[in-house]
Amino acid sequence: MSMFGKSDNVEQEMQKVENEAISSIIDKSMTVTGEISFKGKTRIDGEINGNIEGEHLILSETGKVTGDISVTSFNCYGTLEGNVKAGLLTARKDCHIHGKLVAENLTVEPGAAIEGEIKTTSKGTKTTPGKSVPATPSTDSSTK
Repeated sequence: MSMFGKSDNVEQEMQKVENEAISSIIDKSMTVTGEISFKGKTRIDGEINGNIEGEHLILSETGKVTGDISVTSFNCYGTLEGNVKAGLLTARKDCHIHGKLVAENLTVEPGAAIEGEIKTTSKGTKTTPGKSVPATPSTDSSTK
């Protein structure tokens, strides 16, 4: 087991995702409004206004998403205004995330900006794509 409880299996899974070929790209000149669902690995360089569901998602430095994301793995370099549910979530240097994050494995690089609620789950409560994270935050006043 490595630093911060990351097991070797997680490291292997992250490497496998990194090596997979990108099957779809939303170019930086594109703006998409609506729901997106995909298989494989997708990179967003443009702007998405809507929810995203799929397997492996990369939000590049020029990418911006306004909506909820439910994926197997999420590698964020860009800007997200919405909630994320992912098995593997990596917030890269200079990314901006505003919303609720639910992940089985979370990595935050120095310089990443995150504003919102963070919840990590154990392997027993698998985070699978298909069900969006609620857009409204919890109103439980007992935690205030």
